[in-house]
Amino acid sequence: MRRTTRHTRLGRPPRMGPGAALAGVVAALALAAAGCSSAGGSTDSAHGTVITAVGAENEYANVLGQIGGRYVHVSAVLDNPNTDPHAFEASPQVAQEVSSAQLIVQNGVGYDSWMNNIESASPNPDRKVITAQQVLGLPDSTPNPHLWYGPATMPAVAKVMAADLSALQPAHKAYFQARLKAFNQSLNPWLAAIAQFKAKHPGTAAATTEPVADYLLTAMGITNLTPFRFQADIMNGIDPAPQDIALENSFFAQHKVRLFAYNQQVTSALTTSIRDNALEAGVPVVGVYETMPAGHTYQSWMLAEANAISKAVTSKTSTQKL
Repeated sequence: MRRTTRHTRLGRPPRMGPGAALAGVVAALALAAAGCSSAGGSTDSAHGTVITAVGAENEYANVLGQIGGRYVHVSAVLDNPNTDPHAFEASPQVAQEVSSAQLIVQNGVGYDSWMNNIESASPNPDRKVITAQQVLGLPDSTPNPHLWYGPATMPAVAKVMAADLSALQPAHKAYFQARLKAFNQSLNPWLAAIAQFKAKHPGTAAATTEPVADYLLTAMGITNLTPFRFQADIMNGIDPAPQDIALENSFFAQHKVRLFAYNQQVTSALTTSIRDNALEAGVPVVGVYETMPAGHTYQSWMLAEANAISKAVTSKTSTQKL
């Protein structure tokens, strides 16, 4: 599908959509304010009060659910792998969910600026908002917003999740800390795969359509030969310069790269053509995603991507879809 609105590299928020849609969001916020108390939460007869939480992206929602366990009810705003996350427009239903949440987790770096707009329209001094960008101490000018592919991101964000959940329900602090410890341990197979690949395959080069998995590629010791200006153009829905397209295709024809990381979630005629050129040249293609694919947890998704990259290099096997 052809994208229409994409992330901007310098942290400027994406378009919020037509005036009518925004008016609907504002109306929903008014209804939510009238119908929800500031305390929020829902009641589970077996476990008492359950924290109401929202993850802007389903990967953050998934981890929040793992940390919160039975004491949190989490919904994800972006959870459809067929949706362009950069072109997302908030709906009245999303506005209601966000406005009534006690805890929100979002990415930042301009990737989900629509969350900030909704939160500002429904102020709640008791609401806790975790932004991965702030947890990592990154500036608004951070060029690549796909922070969750970095191995250090989720452990840092999960630590804050556990702290905020504990602040909301102090009696269950030990429970949340235990689940945090289990989550961190569950990342070990992914981290081991990254370290093993980096040690065994130094000097590996790759090409990409967008910087979706760039943080993971870097962690694995892989050099991305695709100029960032090309990746940013594709990410922002801008036609790259002809010379940059020619350079990208030359990586395959001249066998300068050992894999091609291809954003399966957002495609165009150009990216499909480049993918086909890679396959024709015998360069394996690895599909990467911005939203966690169905049937995965965050850690199984990241491990699957690392394994797909390894298979591409060791056996020239394409994994276009997880």
